[in-house]
Amino acid sequence: MPVLRETEYKGKVVWLGHVPTGESIRANAVDALDLGFSGDRGSRHEGVNRGACVRVKNLYPQGTEIRNVRQLSVLSEEEITATAEEMGLDQLDPSFLGASIVLRGIPDFTHIPPSSRLQVAGGATITVDMENRPCVLPGREIETDLPGYGAAFKPAAQGRRGITAWVERPGELKLGDTMTLFVPDQRNWAP
Repeated sequence: MPVLRETEYKGKVVWLGHVPTGESIRANAVDALDLGFSGDRGSRHEGVNRGACVRVKNLYPQGTEIRNVRQLSVLSEEEITATAEEMGLDQLDPSFLGASIVLRGIPDFTHIPPSSRLQVAGGATITVDMENRPCVLPGREIETDLPGYGAAFKPAAQGRRGITAWVERPGELKLGDTMTLFVPDQRNWAP
């Protein structure tokens, strides 16, 4: 019996980005991503392992080698639009956010359960790590191009910053692809 249940929810890939290695999280829009077991080849967050960061500071000292479960940053077009509106912008460019993938069509996307899978028809599959909490880095990118708006990002993106994910099955992901959502088939934790 499968432990991952296919849902009726499908997300259309409406934007793809490659974040080059370097200081900035700014993504370059691309038509396709070649996803390997280490993530998006040549990207800032590529790697099977990574150094522990502030996200896991209660578990490990910063820089400790751990498994890389944040190879990709996946966001919802609908949530980006809501964030932009709260910031007083007509639109918000996903490149400012360090986005790898932007999907349309999955409601409450930032809160899909950890360990969920998103799979394209060709078989490429990514696994959801967890919610990607807003930080100041996207605000810096926004401020560079839209002075006066950078500081508004973090509060506006609360609860809608998307998720981090890692590649479970390699393959190509292209603009226009559809990703089917599979969720763990288990009850909510109730201690």
